[in-house]
Amino acid sequence: MIIAMAEHATEEQVQDIIERMVNLGFNVHRTTGARQTVLAGVGTPSQFDVQDFEVMAGVADAHRISSPYKLAGRNFRPEGTTVTFPNGVVVGGQQLVLMAGPCSIESREQIFTSAAQVSAAGARFLRGGAFKPRSSPYSFQGMGIDGLKLMREAGDKYGLLIISEVMEISQIELMFPFVDVFQIGARNMQNFNLLREIGLVRKPTLLKRGIAATIEELLLSAEYILAGGNYEVMLCERGIRTFETYTRNTFDISAIPVVQKLSHLPMLADPSHGTGRRDKVAPMARAAVAAGADGLLIEVHPNPDKAASDGPQSLFPDQFDRLMDELRIIAPAVNRNKAAPRPAPAIAAL
Repeated sequence: MIIAMAEHATEEQVQDIIERMVNLGFNVHRTTGARQTVLAGVGTPSQFDVQDFEVMAGVADAHRISSPYKLAGRNFRPEGTTVTFPNGVVVGGQQLVLMAGPCSIESREQIFTSAAQVSAAGARFLRGGAFKPRSSPYSFQGMGIDGLKLMREAGDKYGLLIISEVMEISQIELMFPFVDVFQIGARNMQNFNLLREIGLVRKPTLLKRGIAATIEELLLSAEYILAGGNYEVMLCERGIRTFETYTRNTFDISAIPVVQKLSHLPMLADPSHGTGRRDKVAPMARAAVAAGADGLLIEVHPNPDKAASDGPQSLFPDQFDRLMDELRIIAPAVNRNKAAPRPAPAIAAL
């Protein structure tokens, strides 16, 4: 059940509604916007009448929610969710935010060079894997905690926020001091134990769509995190597995506007994993921005031909520079503003 309080409802009236919902057996999640408070009741009370709430003091509207995702649904926060970071970066607003860097952290020289290059081009986040879930046990698995330390150091030097993938519950506490965003990869989208634990963490989280997941399954996975009280969740389309074999995945651009209609959560796109081909990353990135993506994850490597992982889908630095120039042209056409100015050595960011 969703209850939208009247614009001038008092705190006492809000608390009366919450108390009644709790007594019925609901778990109540509250969100307070600039003009209105919305209460979401999650659970399966044996019996209740929504009209009983409609007539209570301070209530503007009350209705049942038929979708299985209550907190991730657009009705919970009709105005949309934004995730704001201490340095002023906002994901989910009018800024188009770029997260760029290598697939995996390989060495100090590699991650520092990558940070310098993507920062100069205008990225706001440094992406990179310290723990890598690889299909083959013989592939490079990442540098672990040593890689995270290098990544944090590089990010601090070049004014970049850090996003890296968490693969299991035991890594959450280990990674917490080093990252600004936890990334949950496609293979873990339905690792419900991990999602529950991330829900208890007060740190922004980016959740990628599973390899063959429906949009509803993606939103239900987000629901696990939100239900734990972590409302700073961002979603990401990264391609799904279909019968087509020319590209690594089929990049579902239509998922971007669909999710934005169904959910209040910011929606990003990863054309690197979505296509698996360097020559297709830029056109799909441009298309994703045109479709309304709040941000992009792009793999960039100083020398992709010698990358330890995902070299064929990683851009050369000069290709990333050109892509950023192109996105600066597209962004204003879809009502995206340039982000706040960045300190040297980076050029103006999107």
